[in-house]
Amino acid sequence: MAQGKLKIKTNLPMNIKNKKTGKKGNAVTKRTNRPIQSKKKGVTETRKLKQVVKRTVNKAVEEEIRLRVSNECNKPLSTAQQAIAEHNLKLTTGPA
Repeated sequence: MAQGKLKIKTNLPMNIKNKKTGKKGNAVTKRTNRPIQSKKKGVTETRKLKQVVKRTVNKAVEEEIRLRVSNECNKPLSTAQQAIAEHNLKLTTGPA
């Protein structure tokens, strides 16, 4: 029960109908010839460097604390503490 005029489908004008739109390039550039390098090498190098720095700082701090304690009070170290101190001294001097 349509009221009023029926809708008529309109045709586009000929000049617009024949116009072809230019092709656009791909939205995503392909990286087949330019692979992305992994970051693993740099990450492992920085981690190793941090570990070396941490070890040297901890050894230096431990030696300093032991010197301060030994100078303040002349209590002898226990056998386990002496063994650890000797082991650390061997590591700092290196194998001869």
